[in-house]
Amino acid sequence: MASISDSEPRPDDSAQIQHEVGNRANKRRLNETQILQAAESAFAERGYGGTTTAAIAKAANLPKANVHYYFGTKKALYQAVLDNILSLWLEPMRDIQEDDDPAAALTKYVQSKMRYTRERPSASKVFANELLHGAAQLEDHLKTDLKELVDDKAGVLNTWIKQGRIKPVDPVHLFFLIWASTQTYADFDVQISAVLGKPAIDDADFKAAEDTVIQMVLSTCGLLSTDVNSG
Repeated sequence: MASISDSEPRPDDSAQIQHEVGNRANKRRLNETQILQAAESAFAERGYGGTTTAAIAKAANLPKANVHYYFGTKKALYQAVLDNILSLWLEPMRDIQEDDDPAAALTKYVQSKMRYTRERPSASKVFANELLHGAAQLEDHLKTDLKELVDDKAGVLNTWIKQGRIKPVDPVHLFFLIWASTQTYADFDVQISAVLGKPAIDDADFKAAEDTVIQMVLSTCGLLSTDVNSG
């Protein structure tokens, strides 16, 4: 009668191995997420030059060796932070489709942008700071991923224009307008809170800002009820 070789894993051993591999993978994802979040905050507060991997590790509650193990160098970690931010911001734009209701699609997009501004202000600041310094780490992404997506969604808006579903508007500049109008509440939060006479922008301010930007965008596209009735 054949016996299982001592060198071959038994069924229960295989299950244990898979469990351990899964645990290691989960731990890696958790550690990487902690490091990325800590790095994003650090780069937003102190810039690339003023940030050290030691400071990032301390904020992430992990050994400095872990930062280098998962990301290699500070430059590679910075690039990972930028890639993560750009991926996050592009996703809502991908949802805009030709068969969508224009008012609903544009409203949802503005709401998504404002939500990220409110929940991830450090992401917006890191991105803006990189652009202000020439975007050396983002140039390829801006000229490929971002441009291709904007061109594609500009095509969607142009189709809506041809179908008479929105007023004629330059789609690309409309996207610029949305970006500027939403991200300013993160990038210039100190200025805005000072003018509002508050220590920080609160939820009511973000709601007022969101409503204002939506009204501005829909009005520009002729999608407010008053625009429709007057037409």
